[in-house]
Amino acid sequence: MTTDTSPTPAAEPHGPADRPAVRAATAADAEAVTRMRSEYVLSTPLSEEWIRRCAQELAPRLTPTGDARAFVIDAPDGTMAACALALIRPVLAAPAYPHGVAAHIQVVATHPGHRRRGHARAVLTALLDHLAATDHVTLFELHAAVEAQPLYRELGFSGSPALMRMTRLAQPTSTTADSVAGTTAGTARHRPNRLTPDQYADTLPKSTAFACVYFTDEDDRPVQLHSVYSPEHPWQLAGGTMDHGERPFETAVRECREETGLTVSGPPRLLAAVYGLPGAQWPYSTIGMVFDGGRLTAEQIGGIALDPREHDEVRVLSLDRWKPLMPARDFARLHAVAEARRTGRAAYCGTWDRDDA
Repeated sequence: MTTDTSPTPAAEPHGPADRPAVRAATAADAEAVTRMRSEYVLSTPLSEEWIRRCAQELAPRLTPTGDARAFVIDAPDGTMAACALALIRPVLAAPAYPHGVAAHIQVVATHPGHRRRGHARAVLTALLDHLAATDHVTLFELHAAVEAQPLYRELGFSGSPALMRMTRLAQPTSTTADSVAGTTAGTARHRPNRLTPDQYADTLPKSTAFACVYFTDEDDRPVQLHSVYSPEHPWQLAGGTMDHGERPFETAVRECREETGLTVSGPPRLLAAVYGLPGAQWPYSTIGMVFDGGRLTAEQIGGIALDPREHDEVRVLSLDRWKPLMPARDFARLHAVAEARRTGRAAYCGTWDRDDA
């Protein structure tokens, strides 16, 4: 997505005469839109052959009977200054999208020479309005660059950059109360209608949660278990994913007992909070808590009873010896947890991302 998302105050249009002229794209614009996508959206630009093929495919879809809609701003020299492209697709109907129609915002792009003028906002707003009014779209989705999120959130999208969504239902008729409150038609047009709790929840980013227990031996060397199912995370703390209705410490106690036979007693002492963004292989973010399980005697470590379906070895090593055995992000988390135990200050591990193993 374009990074032209927050026009400077001096450049932002202030009145009708200052606003850029936005028009609906036609089949004749297919090549220009394709080139904008190639140059300013894709990480690797398309070859001329692929530009030709994509333009030929897009052209018939940019018609009233096609499934593509786009709005553009023309530069004074006749080239394309900015564009926004959406592809319409059917979905199973639901209260938040009663017509069973959704749109994926495929492209929002602005030529570098025309950025910081509100062009991205203008073409995207026109596109959203058209989709809602003409194509009965109420569910909108897009993938965003991190720097583009402020604009999309302002227009009503929510979620993580991996998938931002917005549900825009038909606006109710204006009331006297609206007028008294100073709500103008122009302001209300881009504000999402108030949703039911279920509808709102459907727009939010989803997360999985886990909880685990950090043990050391009496010399403060971390105790970890070797996984039989996860080569990406070969060495793990005792713990796992939360079940419905569980609180984090309850999960940690249950998972520890199932995986090691050890029973952890409270009160809970939080060592670290962990967060990771979703990745290509998993669509949800990850939230976790690491609790202090204390120091184990040699007898306790020797009595650990592993679940062979999950782990096949227990090791006790110093931090420097753990480092070469683990992915960088896993070791960073382990090191942060060890420091939290040592200093008494809980750690925050905020970059335990899925695609960063």
